[in-house]
Amino acid sequence: MGSIGVVPGAARLHLVDGVSLLRPEDQVFAAMLAGFANQQLARNLARSTVEGRENTVRAFASYVNAFPWQWSPAMVDEWLGDLRSLRELKRSTIRSYSEAVRAFCSFSFVTDPAYEWAATCEKHFGSHPVQIVHEWNTAAHVQDNEADPEKAGLHQERAARVLRAL
Repeated sequence: MGSIGVVPGAARLHLVDGVSLLRPEDQVFAAMLAGFANQQLARNLARSTVEGRENTVRAFASYVNAFPWQWSPAMVDEWLGDLRSLRELKRSTIRSYSEAVRAFCSFSFVTDPAYEWAATCEKHFGSHPVQIVHEWNTAAHVQDNEADPEKAGLHQERAARVLRAL
């Protein structure tokens, strides 16, 4: 909790109550992203991690042409599928993108009542964000090393073969 009794990233720290919003969808989304950044920085995450996650969330929102209170699991399925099949991104990249969106939607931020975003969205838009990234629609991390074999470091067996050949 912050010094004023509000968690970093909470809606009331980014939107002034009682003030009309000129572009409510854009302003609330921008405030959510700013709150998300503050919440992550308060957890001592690297600025590069925070910025990368924000860029990923923005890219997803742009792809689906919708705001977080309109997102669905089907949207993330389509986005991740297109990234993998059309752009041929690596599995590890796809997983990091899905994790960024999961973190944004997670119960530790957008959908947690302590951050007040669900209530704020419900008040302004009649809907609220939900978690759209689940175990059933994302890839699990199952290998220690996902690098291309050409880029992989020397494993013990391979190193032994190289030394024997000398």
